[in-house]
Amino acid sequence: MKNKRTSLVHLIYFSRLTISNEPALRAKQIGDITRQAQKKNEFAVITSFLIIDQNFAIQVVEGERQSVNETFQRIAADSRHRDVQIVEWREIAKREFVSSFTTVSRTPANDPHFAKSGLLPMLQRGTPKGSAIHGLAITLQAESMAKQGIDHLFV
Repeated sequence: MKNKRTSLVHLIYFSRLTISNEPALRAKQIGDITRQAQKKNEFAVITSFLIIDQNFAIQVVEGERQSVNETFQRIAADSRHRDVQIVEWREIAKREFVSSFTTVSRTPANDPHFAKSGLLPMLQRGTPKGSAIHGLAITLQAESMAKQGIDHLFV
C-alpha cells in the first residue's frame, strides 16, 4: 500500500535578527513580533516555536502546506530578518507544537538546554541541523509545559 501524502508540513528556518541589542528595546521588539505573528498564525492555523539565541532566530513552523509557504514568504520579506535560510521542509503526520506562536530566548535558566544542543556554533557557521533545532524546540516546549503542570501533549 502506498503512503498517503499529507498536506501537513513543518518548516525549520534560521535567520539573523536585525533588532536592537539594548535590552528594553529588544524586549519590546520581540513582544511586537510575538503579538503580530500570533494573530497571523491563528488566522492561518499555524503552530510555531521561535527560538532566539543572541542575534539568531530559529523557528519551527507547522501547518497546511500553503499556509506554511505563505507564512515563510512573509517571514523572509520581514526587515527584522536577514539571511533567512530553510533548514528543513517535510511532511508530518501530526503537529508537535501547541501554540500558534511561542517565543523562547536563551537565558541563564535554559542555557544548559541550548549548550547541549550545540546550535550556536552551527548558526555562526550557517550550518544548523534540523534535528538539533527540532530537539531543542521539543525540549523547551516540554520544560515550559511541565512548569505549567501539563504532563503530556494532546495534539
